Amino acid sequence: MNLLGLHHITAIAADPKTNLDFYTRVLGLRFVKKSVNQDDPGTYHLYYGDNVGSPGTALTFFPWQGLRRGRPGTGQAYATGFSIPAASLAYWQKRLADLKVATEPVETRFGDQVLAFVDPDGMRLELVATAEADPRAPAPSTDVPAEHGIRGFHSSTLALTDALPTATMLTKIMSYRLHAKEGHRARYTVAGGGPGTYVDLFTDPKLPRGLNGSGTVHHIAFRVADDAQHLAAHELLVTAGAHVSPVIDRAYFKSIYYREPAGVLFEIATDQPGFAIDESVETLGQKLSLPPRLETHRAEIEAALPKLD
Repeated sequence: MNLLGLHHITAIAADPKTNLDFYTRVLGLRFVKKSVNQDDPGTYHLYYGDNVGSPGTALTFFPWQGLRRGRPGTGQAYATGFSIPAASLAYWQKRLADLKVATEPVETRFGDQVLAFVDPDGMRLELVATAEADPRAPAPSTDVPAEHGIRGFHSSTLALTDALPTATMLTKIMSYRLHAKEGHRARYTVAGGGPGTYVDLFTDPKLPRGLNGSGTVHHIAFRVADDAQHLAAHELLVTAGAHVSPVIDRAYFKSIYYREPAGVLFEIATDQPGFAIDESVETLGQKLSLPPRLETHRAEIEAALPKLD
């Protein structure tokens, strides 16, 4: 399976306006796509990332208004890590403190400094100040200087009670390899490695069982370059006995879904065609973008959605 790393991570929020404000103004990500949950068109699907929402940078949300808060814990993608330059840790500590975002004590992890905090729904986020090369350009932002901007994902941490079955799927089917171990954490990587490829399996016995709700991750998606690699991945999963969905065309990428042994929902998504197929790069995120099959229902969908302006 020729995976290239993380593609996107999709999480659950409660209030869409609060979500939009936090990820664009506080974290300095670009709002690259305003769409709908294709399985529930009365709910937004909001996308944040670099200037074009490149694979490996796109954090997306289903905001269900009034949804009860969940609890990150075992059986979930527990924490989402972003890559920042090694010299930017102090900037982010001050910025988050100034904006009244509480942070945990800085942790040293595999030689990097990690600053953990939660978003307004309680979703666990980490800024990983890494000395590893990360040439990805941050999103243009009036709030965060480019030299300190988020480069994209660093890692996704899965919280598990038993890491072996998940590690076996990662290494035997998905072409991941063990990168390092430290305490209750084992880090896996794929392709050329580095920020944007890492999956950490975390087995701290003090973690509670996760509860779904706002502030939790819905699924994590992995990258493949094209349709041919996507179909090959699907075939490998079927051969391995995984219960995998048919290929679904999401307009901006094609997707297949399956669960790893602990129950975390995985997706494999194509890098192409990307988010600029129905908007110019300059105007990304400014209009409600709908997949072709929902376009005829635009008026009723727009009337049902809360205003973000």
